Amino acid sequence: MQRSLETLRADLAKVRTGRAHIGLLDHVQVEYYGSLVPINTVANVTVLDARTLGVQAWEKGMAAKVEKAIRDSDLGLNPAAQGDLIRVPMPALTEERRRDLIKVVKGEGEGAKVAVRNLRRDAIATLKEMLKNKECSEDEEHRAQDEIQKLTDRYVAEIDRQLSHKETDLMAI
Repeated sequence: MQRSLETLRADLAKVRTGRAHIGLLDHVQVEYYGSLVPINTVANVTVLDARTLGVQAWEKGMAAKVEKAIRDSDLGLNPAAQGDLIRVPMPALTEERRRDLIKVVKGEGEGAKVAVRNLRRDAIATLKEMLKNKECSEDEEHRAQDEIQKLTDRYVAEIDRQLSHKETDLMAI
């Protein structure tokens, strides 16, 4: 359940809120000597100001490939090279785009909740199998089911908090 929550946090970090943060480019892949690698393995990504990222390629010849990879990504960013530094300005989000991103965020959250509920189902099935094989008593099985439900409720509430926080970030101008 903890891994489901961590995955949700990573997925939410990729959703753009209008502010620059280095995690935004984590999933951008750059061609490096014939293979695709994450951008942070070939360049240094920094935050220049609240709405601008700076990308500094470690090799001179990689700057053009890094710039192209950022431009071709699904983030809708338009990088501009200034010597060795690639500046990536974050365009302002429109109201319509914010609503679309909220739908994406809610979809990610629902996926995380489903993963948590599937783990609960699997754990309860294991408990029932243990009861059937007389490896535990009925009282122990009921107590364990209650604990599993409490744990599930706690993680679902945390997922809801994460979603609420991200929605607030998205709607802030």
